[in-house]
Amino acid sequence: MPTNKDERDYDDVPGTYVLDSRSYRQGYKLNMFLMSLNKADARAAFSENETSYMDAFGVNEEQKSAVLERRYLDMLRLGANVYYAFKLVSHDRHPPQVMYGKMSDPELTFEEFQQMMLSGGRAIEGLRSKKENGDG
Repeated sequence: MPTNKDERDYDDVPGTYVLDSRSYRQGYKLNMFLMSLNKADARAAFSENETSYMDAFGVNEEQKSAVLERRYLDMLRLGANVYYAFKLVSHDRHPPQVMYGKMSDPELTFEEFQQMMLSGGRAIEGLRSKKENGDG
């Protein structure tokens, strides 16, 4: 059970980055940028100059770096909505497994991620609670 009003039950789950009231403000400009990639003219402008395009949305330097380096898990940590982050994967014309592999710990290639899933997925041991793992 959370001990203060800013904690949530899901804060104890390793690898969980929920877009909630705490992260929404942090990721607002990043999410507006990512959602803009729904439009062809926006994708063209982003392709022409990624940094300049994000500057127009006021994306901060840490978020910008995560986007430029396609560090999807960092984007989530910095307030991105996972569904909006997927717009970037689509823009890059990659299958979803590319993003999922990059969000794994350790990071997996497309082929490694695909093989892991075909082999039954990741074991749940050690992924249920940060406190149980001594991380929280």
